[in-house]
Amino acid sequence: MRYITDEEFKIASSYLFLSMAIEVIQKDLHTLRNNSIFKINEPYIKMLESVEKKAIEERREFKQQMHMNKLSVLLTDKSDQFTEYTYYSKRKEEKRRYFNPAIRKKVLVILEELFKIIDIRESV
Repeated sequence: MRYITDEEFKIASSYLFLSMAIEVIQKDLHTLRNNSIFKINEPYIKMLESVEKKAIEERREFKQQMHMNKLSVLLTDKSDQFTEYTYYSKRKEEKRRYFNPAIRKKVLVILEELFKIIDIRESV
């Protein structure tokens, strides 16, 4: 049963999964900066920094929409296989359980979209 509207859910879930994608990018950047994975790391670091910048801009827009619509999303439970988030909208709330591999797939799709958006020439 849905307690929040489709639009509210779309905004909040986009913010949630984009935040997860940013965490992945930041961890990868940290790994690249501290380890010599490639013979020349700098182009990959610049490319990831461009992707991170674009993702943070998009997340800022979603955050503004969430603030205007009085939305929030919180992690409420986590197990080996499932993670539960609670979406809050005004005086309504809705719990959603996600299969962890499904979360990974959603984050992967977001990362692929972000890499398509950036202009490779600007990041190198």
